[in-house]
Amino acid sequence: MKKKFQKLRLEIWRDRELYLFLLLPVIYIIIFAYAPMGGLVIAFKDYSVRKGIFGSDWIGLDNFVRFFESYQSGRIIANTIILSLYEILAGFPIPICFALMLNSLKGDRFKKFSQSVVNLPHFISTTVMVGILYQLLSSRTGLYGMVVEMLTGNYPADLFASANGFRHLYVWSGIWQNFGWGSVIYTAALAGVDPEYHEAAQIDGATRFQRILHIDLPCILPTIIINLILRMGSVMSIGFEKVYLMQNGLNLTTSNIISTYVYQVGLSATGTSDFSFATAVGMFNSCVNLLIITVTNSIARKVGDTSLW
Repeated sequence: MKKKFQKLRLEIWRDRELYLFLLLPVIYIIIFAYAPMGGLVIAFKDYSVRKGIFGSDWIGLDNFVRFFESYQSGRIIANTIILSLYEILAGFPIPICFALMLNSLKGDRFKKFSQSVVNLPHFISTTVMVGILYQLLSSRTGLYGMVVEMLTGNYPADLFASANGFRHLYVWSGIWQNFGWGSVIYTAALAGVDPEYHEAAQIDGATRFQRILHIDLPCILPTIIINLILRMGSVMSIGFEKVYLMQNGLNLTTSNIISTYVYQVGLSATGTSDFSFATAVGMFNSCVNLLIITVTNSIARKVGDTSLW
C-alpha cells in the first residue's frame, strides 16, 4: 500500500501542470454542481425561510404524494413526455441525414458555405427566436397572417393560441434552429472514415447511396448511439425558456410541462411560493431522467458494443 501511494504521489508530481489545469474545473463542479445538492433535503421538509433548510420541519414524502395526487400531475408529465419524444423522433435523424448528405457532396466550397448557413440559427438566442416566430406566424401582424388575409380576405387562426399547434411550432422551430449544429459531430465522425472503403466499393460497382448505407452509416453508428443515450437521459428535461415564452392561457393544456410547473409553484408572482414542493417535483424529474438513461445504456450495451459505461 505504501509503495502504491508513493507511486501515485510521484505520478501526480510528474503531471502537476496538468493537475493544476484540472483544479479549476473540479472546484467549479464541486461548488456549483455538488454543493447545491445539499439543498435537495428541503424536498422532504416543510421549508420555511425563517427557520432555514435544516431548521424546517421534516415531513418525509408528503410533497411527492401531494404532487402525484394533484389533478395537474398526470397532464404535466404526459405533456413533458409527448413533447420530448416528438422532438426526438422528428429531430434526432435530421442532423444525421444532413451530415451524410453534406459528406457526399464534392464541392468543398459549397459544403463549407452550406454548413455555415445552417449553423447560424443555433447562435440566435431563444428570446430572439421566439420573437422571430411571432413576427412570421402572427395571425394579425405576421407574414403568415398578412399573406393569408391577402389571398382569402380573412385572418387565419392564431397558431400560438392553438393547444395542438404549440407542439408543432416548438419542435419544428427547434429543429430548424439546431439541426445544423447537431450535424457537426457526425460530420467530424464521417471525416474519420477511411477513403479506401469507398474506393473498394466503387470498384465493386456500389452506388453513392449504397456506400452511404453500408460504409458511412455503420462507421458513425457508435456516435449515433452515444448521442441517443445522452438525449434519452433528458427526456423529462425540456428547456424551460422557450416553452415559457411561447406559453399562454390558450395553449396551456399542452404547453404546461414540468419545468414551467416548477417555476410556477417555486417562484410564484402571487407570493405563495412553495420551495419544498417545487424541489420535490424537480427531484422526481431528475430521478426519472437517471432511470431512463440507465435503462437506455443497459439496452445499448446488451444489443451492441457501444455504451456510456
